[in-house]
Amino acid sequence: MSGRLDPPDPADSSCSSSAADSFPLRRLLPLPAAATAEPGSERAAGREKSEVRAGSSCASVSAMSPLLAFYLCYMLCLGLGAACVATACLWSSRWRGGFAWDGTALQFNWHPVLMVAGLVVVYGYGAVLYRVPLTWGQNKRPWKLLHGALMLLALVLAVLGLCAVFDFHNANGTPNLYSLHSWVGVATAALFAAQWAVGVATFLLPCSPASLRKFVKPVHVFLGATMLSLSAVACVSGINEKLFFVLKGNGTVTQPYSQLPPEAVLGNSLGVLIVAFVLLVLMMLSNRKWQRPDDAAAEQPVYSPLLQEEN
Repeated sequence: MSGRLDPPDPADSSCSSSAADSFPLRRLLPLPAAATAEPGSERAAGREKSEVRAGSSCASVSAMSPLLAFYLCYMLCLGLGAACVATACLWSSRWRGGFAWDGTALQFNWHPVLMVAGLVVVYGYGAVLYRVPLTWGQNKRPWKLLHGALMLLALVLAVLGLCAVFDFHNANGTPNLYSLHSWVGVATAALFAAQWAVGVATFLLPCSPASLRKFVKPVHVFLGATMLSLSAVACVSGINEKLFFVLKGNGTVTQPYSQLPPEAVLGNSLGVLIVAFVLLVLMMLSNRKWQRPDDAAAEQPVYSPLLQEEN
């Protein structure tokens, strides 16, 4: 058994990370003879050329794969969000009679549309804004303003949706805030309003200290994902509650929910679309490969014993 390592087999090389990249301590081991060839020699020149060609091709593939995967997920996210709003509008217009703001059931029809559009779709679009690679390498402040504007739009839509259902209940003598759906929905909207106010004060005001931003950011991110999940819970429970109320099987007008009439199929499909959209947004937010580079660098640990040992 010799004291040096044998040269690696060329057939084992690929565009994936090598053992030396995965385990930095391997750099401390003796190098193969090919790696210790004198600079300028024919052997070293050939090796350098092959490394340049392999490195450039591997870098291109490794850079394009995450980028392509992100944009496929992003387009799917945009499509699912649009499908959620379109399905909610179709349900209210086709099966519930349309829209109005007169205290009748037609006013209530605004509630599911506005809540789905605000607390789910627009909120989700704003949450993944920083993941879009087109925003990387640019001044972050305009994207912060756009993020805050999208979240404000989501909040305004949610407040209008709550006004629609409270006005309808008050006009018809229906009690407010008695169901678990209403508790979750109102709590989510209130938490969202507080989150938006704290976010503006912390991340958009120039007088906000950097130490405060560093402290608030992980809480802001955690609450953002939590509220999106709660929004999905509120919407799905509200859809189910509405279907139970309107599909009682009274004569020939409606069929019972248990027989799964077309309206029930559409309502259940809306719930599935909402869950799929929220899960996709949460997956995009949790993928560190799609994180904005300056945000990822800020989260790296300041001290690494392994790096200190290598240096």
